[in-house]
Amino acid sequence: MRILFVADGRSPIALNWIDYFTKRGDEVYLASTFACRPELQFSGMEIVPVAFSSAKPAPEAGAAPKGGMWGASTLKLRTVIRQWLGPLTIFRASRQLRRFIEMVKPDIIHAMRIPYEGMLAADAAGFAPLVVSVWGNDFTLHAPATPLMRHYTEWTLQVADALHADCQRDIRLGKQMGFALDRPTLVTPGNGGIRADVFYPPQSPQTAPLVVNPRGFRAYVRNDTFFAAIPLVLKERPDARFACAAMSGVREAVETVARLGVESAVELLPARPHAQMAELFRAAQVVVSPSTHDGTPNTLLEAMACGSFPVAGDLDSIREWIQPGENGLLVDPGDPQALAAAILRGLNDAALRRQAAGKNAAIIAERAEYTRNMARVAGFYEKLR
Repeated sequence: MRILFVADGRSPIALNWIDYFTKRGDEVYLASTFACRPELQFSGMEIVPVAFSSAKPAPEAGAAPKGGMWGASTLKLRTVIRQWLGPLTIFRASRQLRRFIEMVKPDIIHAMRIPYEGMLAADAAGFAPLVVSVWGNDFTLHAPATPLMRHYTEWTLQVADALHADCQRDIRLGKQMGFALDRPTLVTPGNGGIRADVFYPPQSPQTAPLVVNPRGFRAYVRNDTFFAAIPLVLKERPDARFACAAMSGVREAVETVARLGVESAVELLPARPHAQMAELFRAAQVVVSPSTHDGTPNTLLEAMACGSFPVAGDLDSIREWIQPGENGLLVDPGDPQALAAAILRGLNDAALRRQAAGKNAAIIAERAEYTRNMARVAGFYEKLR
């Protein structure tokens, strides 16, 4: 197939998906909304900035993402600015994308999230079947944010020929917002799935009371709740240790840890590539994801594959993967005491951790294994072309 992906070319999630088709021998093109230097070999690539994406520098090829350098307040402000003004940039950017599409003449166009790649592709559409992916918070956070965001989200769904999401909830929401009921849908992890050669359980159960927060700073992750829970955990388990990915050098994190007086128990780590994150998950007894908006976080599935006990925000999308008290725990992401209690249960109940590890290994093998999922995606594309 000749496939054109409209995506953030810096994103490990997008590249993990696209990698399957480059290695399979398809003719793959990328229209990236951010400047990037990906290691994948494309038949052609075009940088198409939209929603002020040209203002953010490109990381080195193969480097871990550096989004964690921004604190929550900065990220929220940037998100609000893009939500209000970003849609105004779509028309101009779509003309550039349309020229690239006319040159490539793809069999399939796949926009790998709605704001702003899907919006951009929908505005330039009409040359090939358009697949649009929904990532986590496209409907619950971004679409309701402003009138223009809702308009462009609904427009994208009306134009799309097929819809992909990482949870059933977003398929339901997409249909409520205008995606045609008779058009095809696919539910599979947003990055294609879990690579079993990277994310796998440890040879022996974790013995250290290590808690990992892999989410970094995002506008929809309640790290204030997470940090407030740490002293509550330490009162009962002073031996507990906390590792926070993509938070090294983040002023907000450094100052919060100092203010709470928990420096000896908390390690603020830089962003890490997949192999190193897998090692961290295999060492952790508990992984936390206190988000208020999410589909299926890839880090949650990765941690589950590595045998770490998941504690996450109580969201409909997460309940598609976690049965509370069976293979993880769900909490109010705004309640530090509830989060601390769940972390303590995960640390103190070795039998529950063992049960969850076994159940989660089976869930990942059945529903989230990379090769099996991507074969389904390829078949999905073939039916559309």
